[in-house]
Amino acid sequence: MSKTSARNAPGTEETPTAASTYWQWSRFSELRPEDLYAVVRLREAVFIVEQQCAYHDADGRDPHAWHLLGWSDGQNGRSLVAYARIFEPGLRYTEGSIGRVVTASEVRGTGLGKALMAEALRRLEGLAPGQTIKIAAQRRLEKFYLDLGFRTVSAPYEEDGIIHVDMLR
Repeated sequence: MSKTSARNAPGTEETPTAASTYWQWSRFSELRPEDLYAVVRLREAVFIVEQQCAYHDADGRDPHAWHLLGWSDGQNGRSLVAYARIFEPGLRYTEGSIGRVVTASEVRGTGLGKALMAEALRRLEGLAPGQTIKIAAQRRLEKFYLDLGFRTVSAPYEEDGIIHVDMLR
């Protein structure tokens, strides 16, 4: 695990931010059961419940991916506030890729989404230096990814009831 900052002081409770988040970088087999449970809970809360999208989250790809978990400490212990799934080139696409990018609802608007993507890009660059990165972005988040240096390379398409576009960086 690498920290981006010190954890919150004992007895303080604040909304987690990029500055108060620490990162865990793990292969699937290295995830402790409670870490994996936190990942499943966050992905389910956002992608299935919040976005009202019934889809198969357990798609068989997790065992082949790297997992980037963003943790925050609070009065109730640590909580998973950000997550991304990362594939080396040739596993998901010809290019390296980042997917299942998610932040908890309580941290949106704090810059944590950009910090998560910056960390994911940094980690993928370490795995595949100088390689192109491909994402399948929800269309409503296209500008977010454009601002991170991605460019749209496909027409909009529907996946699991949500409009997506393919993007490269």
